[in-house]
Amino acid sequence: MFQFANPQYLLFLLLVPALLLIFVAGRMMRRRALQQFGDAALVKGLMPDTSTARPWVKLVLALVALALIIIAAAGPQFGTKLRDVKRTGIELVVALDVSNSMLAEDITPNRLENAKRAISKMIDGLKDDKLALIVFAGDAFVQLPMTSDYTAAKMFLSSINPSLVTNQGTALEKAINLGIKSFTPGDEKNKAIVIITDGEDHDGDPIAAATKANEAGITIHMVGMGLPQGAPIPTVNRNGQRDYRTDAQGNVVISKLEETTLKQVAAAGGGKYIRANNTKSGLSALFSELNNMEKVEMDAKIYSEYEEQYQYFLGFGLLLLLVDAFLLNRRNRRLNAINLFKNAKLSLNR
Repeated sequence: MFQFANPQYLLFLLLVPALLLIFVAGRMMRRRALQQFGDAALVKGLMPDTSTARPWVKLVLALVALALIIIAAAGPQFGTKLRDVKRTGIELVVALDVSNSMLAEDITPNRLENAKRAISKMIDGLKDDKLALIVFAGDAFVQLPMTSDYTAAKMFLSSINPSLVTNQGTALEKAINLGIKSFTPGDEKNKAIVIITDGEDHDGDPIAAATKANEAGITIHMVGMGLPQGAPIPTVNRNGQRDYRTDAQGNVVISKLEETTLKQVAAAGGGKYIRANNTKSGLSALFSELNNMEKVEMDAKIYSEYEEQYQYFLGFGLLLLLVDAFLLNRRNRRLNAINLFKNAKLSLNR
């Protein structure tokens, strides 16, 4: 496990591009000044030792060294020991629809990205809870098994896209059944499934699956992602240009939120149905509901010991600064006088 002891210091990395811009601006001003001074060839002849490459090399060395020193100050650490701990919370499975219809843009920027942002905010509010991620379309797959590692959850969440499930459709039943299997065996009082979907083109019998989950003590909440009036589904045509998905007759397909089944599934699962729109994601409204669930003691593993790794970044940064200090802006006349090829030619002629 990797972490920074003082992550706020990483903001100083913004100095690197700022200093680069200042250097570039300074070089441009210097070039203009020399052009005003006189003929460029004549000026160059008056400064034979001037190097155009060395200042750039020194700049790169200095900026890389600065970045390494800033990283060292932030305190990079690697976890070296896992420890079992007891936590009181709930287990939550978030099942996210990744079918192509989730790319519709009736919710900004589109249904899928809006849902991912909402899930990310929800993860920020979790404390001692466990989370699992499921992606589904025509099939359902576990994207992240049950874990209390919220950093890993966000990393896996960011990589979710429609290409993860090639079989199109909205297999709500498969998502629910897989969600039931994703929980830790044991007390079912602290378990919930949140399904985020537009509900379009669903197959199977999700109501029966939701009833089965509810009988096992698992609550199912549904979040309808989209608007009733719907929107076309963006795609890319053969010329690489943006286009919209069409049916067999060439008509643009309008993807609409199908709420009827989603409400029935939520009712069968003992949970709530909430429609998301451009002003609310739906998950924020469910968060208080999840917090009110009965929490139970759960086993979890955390990294209890971290080893400091700043010395490697600091050492390499200081080494680059040392190289930068010995590297002059001007050419070295003694080194320029050495011509290895000329000396080798003289030796052969002898």
